[in-house]
Amino acid sequence: MKVELISLADVPDLAVITEGLGEHALASGIEPRNAEPVCILLRGDHNQVVGGLKGNTAWGWLHVKELWVAEIARGSDFGTQLMRTAEDEARRRGCHHALLDTFDFQARPFYETLGYKVFGELADFPRGHTRYFMSKAL
Repeated sequence: MKVELISLADVPDLAVITEGLGEHALASGIEPRNAEPVCILLRGDHNQVVGGLKGNTAWGWLHVKELWVAEIARGSDFGTQLMRTAEDEARRRGCHHALLDTFDFQARPFYETLGYKVFGELADFPRGHTRYFMSKAL
């Protein structure tokens, strides 16, 4: 056996890791993961992507990994629409909670207006800033 550091793994290799973790969880008595991606796009007048949300649902939770709205589309409620669309889809999939993380220089107040609450903080990540972990019941 050997340890190999690579910058970009093949999808089949990554799937082996995910499947191994899933099998271990099942063997430990954990409910099936039922992981599914969530991707919602905001398109401009010329069909260009001007915002979007990436995440997944698993174990009854929506995990919002990335949310972005271009400067030209900010202030028009599109961020809220993206989040509400993701939360509605998560509920449709049977999810009961949502989680995400953000930074002190990003969108914590925005998420708080949507009902998210901080449950953890990581100081100095990135250096000189704070990363916030937030969740809410759906």
